[in-house]
Amino acid sequence: MIYTVTFSPALDYVIHTDKLIDGAINRFSDANIFCGGKGINVSLVLKELMKESCALGFTAGFTGQEIEKRLSKKGVQHSFVHLDDGFSRINIKIKSDKETELNGEGPSIPEAAIDKLIEQLGKLSQGDYLILSGSIPSTLPSNIYEKILSELEGRNIIFVVDASGELLTNTLKYRPFLIKPNLLELSEIVGKKLNNTKQTAEAASELQKLGARNVLVSMGKDGAVLADENGRILHCSAASGNVKNSVGAGDSMVAGFVSGYISSDNYEYALKLGAAAGSATAFSEGLAEKSKIDKLFSKISTELI
Repeated sequence: MIYTVTFSPALDYVIHTDKLIDGAINRFSDANIFCGGKGINVSLVLKELMKESCALGFTAGFTGQEIEKRLSKKGVQHSFVHLDDGFSRINIKIKSDKETELNGEGPSIPEAAIDKLIEQLGKLSQGDYLILSGSIPSTLPSNIYEKILSELEGRNIIFVVDASGELLTNTLKYRPFLIKPNLLELSEIVGKKLNNTKQTAEAASELQKLGARNVLVSMGKDGAVLADENGRILHCSAASGNVKNSVGAGDSMVAGFVSGYISSDNYEYALKLGAAAGSATAFSEGLAEKSKIDKLFSKISTELI
C-alpha cells in the first residue's frame, strides 16, 4: 500500500480574472475549488494512474470535512487525524496577467495529534510506500520527518521524500528510496548554481553518496534527470505544451514515478511516466488526468548520460 502524508491540507480556491488591479474592486470570470496539499496531490494523481493510496495527515473544522468529502468522492482512501480546534487552510490562487497566491495558515497541531499520526504510521508493514512531501507547519517540530523515519527504520518500508533544504538532507541517513528536489532546491543544497545537465547529474550523484537510493531532479523545460541506484544517469526530455498551472506538477511527477516503478520495476519507464504526469498537470487547470498523461508519455524520450 502507498501512504501519503500531508501535514497541512487545504482547499485551493482558484479564480480567473483578465487583470488584477490593486486597490480596486475586481471581478472574476471563472472559479474552481480543489483539494490542496502536496501529499494529497500525490494521492489524487496515483488514483488517476489506478494505484490505491491512503492519505494521512491532519484536518480540522468545516474545511477539513470538505477536503475529506472531496477525496472520498474521488475514490481516494484517507485516515486523517482530526484536530479539535481551528480549520484546515483555504488558499486563494489568482490566475490573471500574473499568477498570485494567498496561502492560509493551518491550525495548530498539538503533540497528542502528532502521537496519533505516529501510531498510524506504526501500522505500516514491509513493502509499503510512505511518501513525505512539502514543508511543515510552524507548530510541528522541525525534525518531524526524521522522527517519523527513525520510528520506521529497519522495517523495509519504502520511503519517498519531496522536500527542500535541511528538511530533505536530514532524511538521507535513512536511505530513502527516492528524493525529488527541483533544480533550484538541488542548487541550494549543493551550494552552487547548476548550469547544465552534466552539473545537475553530478549534484544528484552527490546526494546518493549521502544516502539517497534514487535522485529525481525536475528541471522544467529542460526535462528531468534521474540518478538511479544501479549507477545510471538518465535524462528525459520535457513534453511540449501550454503551461497553465504551476501547482502540483512536482507532486504529479512523484506519483507518476512511483506508479511507473511499481508497475514495471524499471527506472526508465518510471522516469518517463513521472515526466508525463508532471507535464500533464502543468498543461491543465487542475491535476493531471490519465488520458493526458498517456498522450504525453509517448512524446517523451530518455537517454543515458
